[in-house]
Amino acid sequence: MQIKVIFLFIKLYIVFWLSFAAENFFEEKHHREESCSRTSMSGGQSVWYQKEVALPSKKRGCHLVTDDLTQNVPEIEHIKVGLAHVHIKHTSASLALNENWDPDVRVDTEMMLNKIVPEGQNYLHSCEGPDDMPAHIKAALIGSSVTIPITDGKFNLGTWQGVWLCEHRNHGGSRKVVVTVQGAKK
Repeated sequence: MQIKVIFLFIKLYIVFWLSFAAENFFEEKHHREESCSRTSMSGGQSVWYQKEVALPSKKRGCHLVTDDLTQNVPEIEHIKVGLAHVHIKHTSASLALNENWDPDVRVDTEMMLNKIVPEGQNYLHSCEGPDDMPAHIKAALIGSSVTIPITDGKFNLGTWQGVWLCEHRNHGGSRKVVVTVQGAKK
C-alpha cells in the first residue's frame, strides 16, 4: 500500500510540474507571438470557457460519458485548437480515458478494481457504508480529472478512446464535473 501511495504522490508531482511548465511555455510563446501578431498560433483569438455539468446518476461501475460532455459543452465546437480539462467534484467517483467500443472492458475494469480494493476490510472510515472507503481509494488510484486535446471543434481522442465516469458507490447519485476549455477560436 505504501508503494501505491508513493506512486500517487509521484504522479501528482509530475502532473503539477507538467501543467506548470506547459503554462509557462504557452505564456512565453503567446507573448513572443503577440509582439509579432495579434493572433494565436492557430490564427484565432485565445478564449477560456468553464461549465459545470451534472451527469445523471449511474449504477456502480464504469460508464462512457463522452457524448454527455460534448452535448453539454457546445462551446467546444468553436475551438480550432485547444484543451478541455474535465474535473469531477466528488471523492468517491473518478474519471478516466479508456476503451469506448467494447463494454466488456468497463465490466472487467470494475471487477478488477473490486478485487484490488475490496469491501469488508477493517477500514477506519466506515460511517457512510461498506462501499464508501473502497470508493475513496479507487477514486484516488484512478484520478479526478482528464485533459483532452481539442482539434477543429471536437475532442481529439484515439479511435477507441472515450471518457469514463467510474462510479465507485452503489448509489452515488448525480455527479458534477467542471469542464474548462482553453484554446484558439475558429
